[in-house]
Amino acid sequence: MHQHQHQDKAASNIKVAFFLNLGFTIVEIIGGLWTNSLAIASDALHDLGDSLSLGLSWILERYSQKKNDARYSYGYKRFSLLAALINAVILSAGSLFILYQAAIRIFNPQPIHAQGMIYFALGGIVVNGLAVLKVKKGKTLNERIIFFHLLEDVLGWVAVLIISIVMLFKDIPVLDPILSAAIAVYILYNVVKNLRKTTLVFMQAVPEGINIEEIDSKIMQIDQVIDVHHTHIWSIDSLSHVLTTHIVVEDVVNIDQLSEIKNRIKDILKPLGLEHVTLEIERKSETCSLRD
Repeated sequence: MHQHQHQDKAASNIKVAFFLNLGFTIVEIIGGLWTNSLAIASDALHDLGDSLSLGLSWILERYSQKKNDARYSYGYKRFSLLAALINAVILSAGSLFILYQAAIRIFNPQPIHAQGMIYFALGGIVVNGLAVLKVKKGKTLNERIIFFHLLEDVLGWVAVLIISIVMLFKDIPVLDPILSAAIAVYILYNVVKNLRKTTLVFMQAVPEGINIEEIDSKIMQIDQVIDVHHTHIWSIDSLSHVLTTHIVVEDVVNIDQLSEIKNRIKDILKPLGLEHVTLEIERKSETCSLRD
């Protein structure tokens, strides 16, 4: 239930961010035509790409809330991860493109429409800032990627505002590409970190903060348990974790003792917040092809 609330809130937050971004993109397109500003028109194109990316994230986040069925027995939660992966790739490519453009403009500075850009910078900070606040505390990797996606826009508009104000008094157009490059590097660094986390979940790595050897050791301390093997822990979407393991017990263990062993194991696993736990109980005399 708690997990479902996280997903539902994530979809709602991304939805708001999507419509805020799309609305401002439309305003930018009109503003670019009105002021004949190439800078505004270029950013409008960038924000249009952001809006499409946010729209895709919203759709996949909602899709991830579907219940499990015969095709996806664990449910559709990994579609949220898919959105995070797509967004990370798009944002990485966008940051590299900004770095490329910044490098060109450092050696060939372009004139800036200072006064007009101040108004759009203020609007961009407010609109994108509201969108950032909606996803700032998000728990899913999809929301974390989107947070940095939107933060890039906010920082970009802050840079435009600072540069525009400076340019009202002194003509230093090279400030624009230098500040843009610095922001792009910061965003790229954080996106790569989150992309690594997303990739680890896709590769079914053991979730951070969980130690399989420690879990096996605690289970081995239970009376009548003589071996633990083939323990696997992975995450479905970075929030929902799954565990499977084989527990070997003495041949003399009866039904009541087995129930007690299972309850003890569940108590050990409870702090991990696992969504799915599968325990294979084997007697000492049984043959298991997975046992060392």
